Amino acid sequence: MKLYYIGIYKNTEQPALQLCGAHELSDFSRFTRDQYKNFMTMISRTVAERTKPGQRQSVEEQDYIIHAYARSEGVCGVVITKDYPPIAAHSVLSKLMDQFLSEKPIATINAAKNDGDIPFPAIEQYLRDYQDANNASSIAKIQQELDETKIVLHKAIDSVLQRGEKLDDLVAKSSDLSAQSKMFYQSAKKQNSCCLVM
Repeated sequence: MKLYYIGIYKNTEQPALQLCGAHELSDFSRFTRDQYKNFMTMISRTVAERTKPGQRQSVEEQDYIIHAYARSEGVCGVVITKDYPPIAAHSVLSKLMDQFLSEKPIATINAAKNDGDIPFPAIEQYLRDYQDANNASSIAKIQQELDETKIVLHKAIDSVLQRGEKLDDLVAKSSDLSAQSKMFYQSAKKQNSCCLVM
């Protein structure tokens, strides 16, 4: 699970304006980081432009998923992830957008004319804090705990089934032994019937 990019766009105009953004590109080679950064900015700008106010959407591009949440105030939050639960990604976006809109007045947002015009240092903190999806959503954390419990239960059921098979084998062997002991008793009785003990 990985968050690669978080950005906030003013999507009331074309092309959408990146008000602030943060990248986490340590997984990529130094020589390709700029290309990935440009790719992520370009694809997130496109998704932000196409996300209508009040809409949430997730778009898959190559191995990445771009999650977007557009607010009626004319801003859109975008997160680019890989193997990150959608519920957690949208939870991060909701928290980010709530904080951004509570700290930045609409007049400041509308006055922005260039990429990066609105400083928002908290976006870097979001990128660091929510690398683990369990921090983003209690639902994701509960889901992980349920998955772990399910694995433990499957192992327990498997071991019970194996014990049941072993018990069945013991019962079968016991039945065989019982049948053999009856046969031995009968054959011994026949052989001893001709001899009397004095």
